[in-house]
Amino acid sequence: MQVSFACTEHNLKSRSEDRLCSGQGSNGNYISQSSTKTREVPGSRPTPQGHAHMKEAIGRHSSMKYRNLGKSGLRVSCLGLGTWVTFGSQISDEMAENLMTIAYENGVNLFDTAEVYASGRAEITLGNIIKKKGWRRSSYVVTTKIYWGGQAETERGLSRKHIIEEIVRAMTFVINQGMAMYWGTSRWSAMEIMEAYSVARQFNLIPPVCEQAEYHYFQRDKVEVQLPELYHKIGVGAMTWSPLACGLITGKYSDGVPDCSRAAMKGYQWLKERVNSEEGRRQLAKIKELHLLADRLGCTAAQLAIAWCLRSEGVSSVLLGVSNADQLLENLGALRVILSQMTPQTITEIDALLGNKPHSKKESRA
Repeated sequence: MQVSFACTEHNLKSRSEDRLCSGQGSNGNYISQSSTKTREVPGSRPTPQGHAHMKEAIGRHSSMKYRNLGKSGLRVSCLGLGTWVTFGSQISDEMAENLMTIAYENGVNLFDTAEVYASGRAEITLGNIIKKKGWRRSSYVVTTKIYWGGQAETERGLSRKHIIEEIVRAMTFVINQGMAMYWGTSRWSAMEIMEAYSVARQFNLIPPVCEQAEYHYFQRDKVEVQLPELYHKIGVGAMTWSPLACGLITGKYSDGVPDCSRAAMKGYQWLKERVNSEEGRRQLAKIKELHLLADRLGCTAAQLAIAWCLRSEGVSSVLLGVSNADQLLENLGALRVILSQMTPQTITEIDALLGNKPHSKKESRA
């Protein structure tokens, strides 16, 4: 289990004029959010599959769409930039800066990292870039995650020594001290999230507002069945990661594992084994069919996959993992796909190709 937490300059000012998060952003330890200016789209097509209840708008200076993080007041871009594998490891700091600049200029206001990414180097790289760019502190959101912090017992986990006390009390303390405004969970089960919410309500503490979960064509149950129920009951939204299944959906592994791919990197033997497994070969066969569908729709397989993730109920933002500018620009093109191509007919066709649509308890009983 991991925990992510956040602060917002705008909201902190409203609590206390002398409590600002300036100085925290330099090392990427917290989340910061702006009152991003957005506009409603007159006559725009309704968002597919259940997003009518999620207030959505498009930015004034870009085509980026913004949604509330769960039922909180935090407004995030529906596409965020992640740093797992890439920042401080796979790509140079110059490339990382270029990617962040492109993302920011295209309306992305959400940047995700974790203390464990590249043994802490990802947080440092992210913070240095933010400091160098000089962007308004109120114009972006940074999310980080804690748990796998270091090698010593006191440097990992969620113990009192690590972050004050048990999780909910610790996050409430962080927020009350002005260091954060919201907190969420990462890779928690629905039962654990519900327990955290119950503890918060019982002891007048602050509950989580979101869960970070893996979500793509081949990992569906949690985001499509469990989290929507939590969204409606307690307002917890979803921030999803790995929309391309670690690159599998791009088709780069169709003819084996390229030397420059993630699966060939040190420490990613598990991914190579997954690609070469029997299940991996079945998934690659389905991906070939999805590529044909994407061609017919006039988009790339990656854009289709990301747009497909965005159509799911309760998903506030999809985190992108890219290693170059071309990949980032291609992925950002998913916004066009969800507006023009992600129709009920397309979704039904994808479900038929995948053959793994999960069913809720209500559907099962029916």
